[in-house]
Amino acid sequence: MTDTRGASALRWLWLSLGVVVLDLVSKYLADTQLIYANPVPLLPVFDLTLLYNTGAAFSFLATAGGWQRWLFVAIAVGMSAFLLHWMWRTPKAQKCLGIGLALVLGGALGNLYDRTVHGHVVDFISLHWNGYYFPAFNIADCAITLGTCLLLVDMFFLGGNETSDTGTRE
Repeated sequence: MTDTRGASALRWLWLSLGVVVLDLVSKYLADTQLIYANPVPLLPVFDLTLLYNTGAAFSFLATAGGWQRWLFVAIAVGMSAFLLHWMWRTPKAQKCLGIGLALVLGGALGNLYDRTVHGHVVDFISLHWNGYYFPAFNIADCAITLGTCLLLVDMFFLGGNETSDTGTRE
């Protein structure tokens, strides 16, 4: 269902681009300024620690021998195309859905770049508490997580029934 005026959630593509730029710049800085696996404490629960992830979330398939790189590239390309199509089909009035899709797309493209160019994803944000460490992550992962939360909010609480700029239901 597209908006009758032809406007869609593609208007949020600037947000996807912003995520990609912020992600790639932050990964470049981490890769050039940090020493691999050497934590730089910033807060008692937060370090900057450069790590490379050849797997997916939580290092899934990280030791699979290299073929997983191209599997994850193919998945990311397919999902990016799917997300673009979904954005195109989403009316612009559905802001929560559009922003969520744009964030997920930007994060997917940021990690896709790493995987394609470097063969691994650059992670550098490390959170921990009392000796327990959450897996390292990056800005793209944050965008994917936030975007997914917005998709869930839209699905469970808004049901695609946000009001338009004119205050009417679409």
